[in-house]
Amino acid sequence: MSRRIRRTPYTDRVEQAGVRGFSVVNHMLLPKAFQTTVEQDYWHLREHVQLWDVSCQRQVQITGPDASTLVQWMTPRNIARAKVGDCFYIPIIDAQGGLINDPVMLKLAEDCFWLSIADSDVLLYAMGLALGRGWDVEVSEPDVSPLAIQGPKAEDLLAGLFGAHIRDMGFFKYGWIDFQGTKQLIARSGYSRQGGFEIYLNGGHLGPALWDAIWDAGQAHRITPGCPNLIERIEGGLLSYGNEFTRENNPFEIGHGKFCVIDGSIDYVGRAALQNIAANGVAREIRGVKFDGGPCPTCSKPWPVMVGDTRVGQITSAIWSPRLKCNVGQSMIDRGFWDAGQSVTVHAQDGTVRSGHVSLLPFA
Repeated sequence: MSRRIRRTPYTDRVEQAGVRGFSVVNHMLLPKAFQTTVEQDYWHLREHVQLWDVSCQRQVQITGPDASTLVQWMTPRNIARAKVGDCFYIPIIDAQGGLINDPVMLKLAEDCFWLSIADSDVLLYAMGLALGRGWDVEVSEPDVSPLAIQGPKAEDLLAGLFGAHIRDMGFFKYGWIDFQGTKQLIARSGYSRQGGFEIYLNGGHLGPALWDAIWDAGQAHRITPGCPNLIERIEGGLLSYGNEFTRENNPFEIGHGKFCVIDGSIDYVGRAALQNIAANGVAREIRGVKFDGGPCPTCSKPWPVMVGDTRVGQITSAIWSPRLKCNVGQSMIDRGFWDAGQSVTVHAQDGTVRSGHVSLLPFA
């Protein structure tokens, strides 16, 4: 692998744990497989606890007198409602309302924010906006490397390791733990529906020690190394920037209109565009699709979703669900065809045509 692809503070431990492959997110390595099959990983995640290297969730740190002004300028969500200790999911948009990213915003102080980003260069976008507007802010990437502990046994593991106060932490809230004499941020969050936490390790030199401490404590809870699981992600309706949506999409299309203030009470890039979209309605929305035909192939390019001879959408992520006993996928579906129960056919890249129907997300 080229040195242009950044290793993480945990990559050595990930390789020792038997990683079977990587993806690249934000120019960094993201482990993609450990277990023999994705189904084995899926069942383990639902029943036990896993340790994930998600350092690719790079932090964009925004500090200074105009920090909140810059963050607000990037998102249609009203960040004034966030308190120190809150994690806010925020869509970041461009002048046309297109989605630049969908990070989690952590408010560390009135003049300090972290944006824990998906796979696009928010650092450069924020720097450009700050420069263009002449705001008094510093935009940087701190030495922060998230490590996720996911699964139903995550709380017991971390409460035993770092203290019972972990149990009192609310969803999408953060608190603090002591690790080797350092104060570290921990949030009840993560890219699964099975419950868990993310430790935003400040200081990459501590990465191997943190991994080892959690790994050793996790032996009593049947811990394994892991990574975001495709079956669990699709079933849970968790969307992936670059797969399910891009700058070609707006927040309303992915079900995030609830995060958009369009009454004029706050200002931000793309406000007029979002107001226009809201007034006219969207032509497509994200939906699930259940379809048959036995386990489907890997979805490495979009698959047409058809109603008769009309193309009404495209599958962007799909996999066999061992729990639902069918294939599940995510797709933008055109207006008029997006109601749950709508019959469709899915034209997979292996040439098969599979019968299915539209479903709401997350899948029941």
